[in-house]
Amino acid sequence: MSAVVARDASPQPALRPMRSADLDVVMEIERRAYPFPWTHGIFRDCLQAGYPSWVMLDGDHIIGYGVVSIAAGEAHVLNVCVAPEEQGHGHGRRLLRALVRVARGHGAERMFLEVRPSNPNAIALYHDEGFNEIGRRPRYYPAHEGREDAIVMAMELLDDDIDRMPAL
Repeated sequence: MSAVVARDASPQPALRPMRSADLDVVMEIERRAYPFPWTHGIFRDCLQAGYPSWVMLDGDHIIGYGVVSIAAGEAHVLNVCVAPEEQGHGHGRRLLRALVRVARGHGAERMFLEVRPSNPNAIALYHDEGFNEIGRRPRYYPAHEGREDAIVMAMELLDDDIDRMPAL
């Protein structure tokens, strides 16, 4: 007798462009996910500036989002967030990969991001996806005890057939 492993038949969450009407839900997630959240105005300004901004949907519920700016052959991940109760299921990875695809589609040749040193899960994800640390921004983030540095990471956006940037 052979064993059959049951697989979760639930569909993968969908991605679609963020709309102004999404901002109340996005803000609710942002406030729960971060001790120093973005403001409604920052998200509104990103949408008005035309920054590619995406939401991840489980059914009709937003469970995550990502925002990237793209100019002069470079992309900058501004925000990637998954609702705290939805973390640990690969949603952040899917969002990040979607932002990379968008950046490539807009002709970006490299992608940058900043991350808090106190966020080891995000750092591990970014390393795993091919980002490498290229520097630090002193006192970049607000923190409960003053300011926290940012780790600056970058990835060359090579052809689509290359999954990761080789380690140096």
